[in-house]
Amino acid sequence: MNYKDYYKILGVSKDATAKDIKKAYRKLAAKHHPDKNPDDKAAEEKFKEINEANEVLSDKEKREKYDTLGSNWEAYQNTGDDWRDYANQAKQRQSGGNSYSYQGDPSGFYGQGAQGGEDFSSFFETFFGAGGRGARGQQAAYSGGDTQAEMPITLLEAYEGSKRTFEIHNEKLRITIKKGAYDGQQLKIKGKGQKGVQGGNRGDLYIILKVQQDPRFQRRGDDLIYNASVDLYTAILGGKTDIPTLTGMVKVTVPKGSETGKILRLKGKGMPKYSKPTSHGDLLVKLNVNLPKKLIKEEQELFEKLQGLRDPQTVDTN
Repeated sequence: MNYKDYYKILGVSKDATAKDIKKAYRKLAAKHHPDKNPDDKAAEEKFKEINEANEVLSDKEKREKYDTLGSNWEAYQNTGDDWRDYANQAKQRQSGGNSYSYQGDPSGFYGQGAQGGEDFSSFFETFFGAGGRGARGQQAAYSGGDTQAEMPITLLEAYEGSKRTFEIHNEKLRITIKKGAYDGQQLKIKGKGQKGVQGGNRGDLYIILKVQQDPRFQRRGDDLIYNASVDLYTAILGGKTDIPTLTGMVKVTVPKGSETGKILRLKGKGMPKYSKPTSHGDLLVKLNVNLPKKLIKEEQELFEKLQGLRDPQTVDTN
């Protein structure tokens, strides 16, 4: 019977943390899950092997026993003592201590009813016994893998909130998108991932929101940015201009002497705050002054007159 290197199966080091083991297991289980590989016997066997490795390495006591006996586990077949005592005696022999021999029933090592099972290998059954297969005792239950799916939404949907109906794993689901939702946000739907095996729990479904760009606005947190073009005369003399928001058009006052790059802040006209949807960010209106590219003769003459009036030696610029 060949020794199984559970660390190698999961692709982790022997000093891997419980978090490392869980992460590696989920990744491999999702890759080789029977739902993703129908009628693939090799993938099915690999999936069982991955779950067997996780059964041992995710259980503190099983992992301690596995690490202590290691590849020398077969030497224990001639003993029946508790495996910790056996391990201690082995250390004494290595350090020149008294020799130790035990003749008796080895069931203390094999466990109760150690026979091969359909789900775990004969190595596992011999090492831990059939009783080591978790609470079910007879067959191990494998949890299903988590599923991720992207859902595109418009900026307006993120602003107003929305309800979506979609189908995944041949099941129709309905999800509520709250006001202020943001790009990359994950929504968890518990128990709607891949199905488990042998009665195991279903995994979870994670919906990743992808907020599509709106050609009018840029989003920065809860604030929106809008680039507004204003003509030269409005910028110099001041005036009104129409600005779009996600709830309609509003008139905004442009102050006299406004320059390109000047920002007008419209309080509360941005996105709802996700944690407090009754509060909103701001709409930042960034002005871009359009200069006339071609002047008619009368305009040219008027600008020349204005230029004369703006003699820096006679005009107070304060």
